[in-house]
Amino acid sequence: MTTTGTAVTDDVIDLLRQLRLPHMRRHAPDVLATAKAQRWEPAEAVRALLAEEVAGRRASSVGTRRKAAGFPTGKTFDAWDEATSSIPTPTQRSLRTLEWVTNHENLVVCGPSGTGKSHLLEALGHAAIENGAHVMWFSLESLGALFRRHRADDTTSRAIRKILRADLICIDDIGLLPVATETAEALYRVVDAAYERRAIALSSNLHPAGFDELMPKTIANATVDRLLHHAHVVLTAGDSIRLTQATTGKGVKPLAE
Repeated sequence: MTTTGTAVTDDVIDLLRQLRLPHMRRHAPDVLATAKAQRWEPAEAVRALLAEEVAGRRASSVGTRRKAAGFPTGKTFDAWDEATSSIPTPTQRSLRTLEWVTNHENLVVCGPSGTGKSHLLEALGHAAIENGAHVMWFSLESLGALFRRHRADDTTSRAIRKILRADLICIDDIGLLPVATETAEALYRVVDAAYERRAIALSSNLHPAGFDELMPKTIANATVDRLLHHAHVVLTAGDSIRLTQATTGKGVKPLAE
């Protein structure tokens, strides 16, 4: 590139800095050099730079929304094995379209411990974020703790409004232990507020019909009534995947000698 060409590129980079277009600025030297070498039309160079900015902003947005979601482990479909799951493959693939999220429908995944419920919920949450959605993740315990903190200064309604900013609300680990009344109330309030407005994905060791074994019957019935009205209920079965991996030596990496 000539001195004049270099100066022009420097001017372009400076202008992009002033305009706060960091991704275009980062790729400008390579794009402009390629445009000159291949004799692109000016519009092609502009399109290439804009595409880099769009892609960069999208990646940054995905990272921000992924961090805000509060996922516990980072498990995605990259580590998911369709064949190992007891969920029918057509059901898995249907859920991965995320049409149910767009339609403000719910997903309830219930079955024995270790059968992939949490992994599926988290992988769907990551996929939703990749698809442009906002997601929030809670264990039932953390949801109850959140509401206890807000109840202390009477800001529970504010907490619910914040949760409803998400397109998909994931609530994990229901059914392992009895549920305190205030935690059951927190679950009800979120389900009630999200009803026909947001999608909820929930995992449980119990089918929702048995929630009255864990929490006061009145709250359980009201929660389940709203939760299941527009819901896809998916049952998992079989032995614990974690236990199977552990007993076959796949739970840990071999230690170096």
